[in-house]
Amino acid sequence: MSIDPKTTAIVLIEFQNDFTTEGGVLHGAVSDVMEKTGMVIDAAGVAVIVVGSVAAAVIAVREGRIHPGTVYRGFRQRLGRAILLGLELLVAADIVRTVATEPNLTSVAVLAIIVAIRTFLSFSLEVEITGRWPWQQGTDNQQSTD
Repeated sequence: MSIDPKTTAIVLIEFQNDFTTEGGVLHGAVSDVMEKTGMVIDAAGVAVIVVGSVAAAVIAVREGRIHPGTVYRGFRQRLGRAILLGLELLVAADIVRTVATEPNLTSVAVLAIIVAIRTFLSFSLEVEITGRWPWQQGTDNQQSTD
């Protein structure tokens, strides 16, 4: 079989319309699954923040009995790490939910704003935890308490 570029065409089919457009062949099946997937990822993000916060508090109380002067910094670092991981999961859930629905300029703009805010929060927390921006090289300015 030979393919002649002068007489051969390539047809590219965009399947996203079948998934995201109401009335699409697979819209009913996929939209419910994606919405539930987004909810599960949201719940995981919230659970990570809650469990991480409780764990950081328990460790701080335990360490406070042994080394009372160093508890605050370690607590902040552990709490910040839990919040960072939870924020990453919440961003992932927003992306899944936006892709699953019919993408339009409004939903993409809202997603961009949410991701920008959460990214700014993540960078701010990273600076609080490590004492440097994520793209800066070198060792942490603060000693790890883990």
